[in-house]
Amino acid sequence: MKIKINGNQISLVQLICLIVYYGFCTYLPNSSFPIFGKPSRKLRYLCCKRIFKSCGNNVNIERKASFGNGLNVEIGNNSGIGRYSHIPPNIKIGNDVMMAPEVFIFHMNHNFDSINVPMRSQGIKDSAPVIIEDDVWIGRNVMILPGKTIKKGSIIAAGCVLTKNFSEYSIVGGNPSILIKIRN
Repeated sequence: MKIKINGNQISLVQLICLIVYYGFCTYLPNSSFPIFGKPSRKLRYLCCKRIFKSCGNNVNIERKASFGNGLNVEIGNNSGIGRYSHIPPNIKIGNDVMMAPEVFIFHMNHNFDSINVPMRSQGIKDSAPVIIEDDVWIGRNVMILPGKTIKKGSIIAAGCVLTKNFSEYSIVGGNPSILIKIRN
């Protein structure tokens, strides 16, 4: 059975898993918490496996991670979403991606082309989805702007505001983002 919510087709199972995730699982302890951590991690994973478009093996969705309706989220094997992180509902995350707490990934922005119309009245524009390729490490408090691609093997330093794309194996930091060095 399919239900239409905000223009998206969602199955009854997905809807139930979204309710269980946001109503219960998101409040469970971190995966590293003694005794209750591993079962909490497993419950969040089981919900997300039913919600996401694709969800690999050994995926860790930490406490209070938010992903909207999650219907177009793709996440690969051995990857994770950090505590209190906010990711858009249309993101592709590769294999072996480490994400620290409080990462914010944006998927839309306000229109601001006309100076004769207040920005709040110009509406919102969707951008291309954010893509995070394999073997990426994203530090704490990183902000990733809409439509960016983080290439394979890159490291995004803590506190970075990622404003542009960089080549593979880049170490990027700062606000706005700058190339620190290439790993190879």
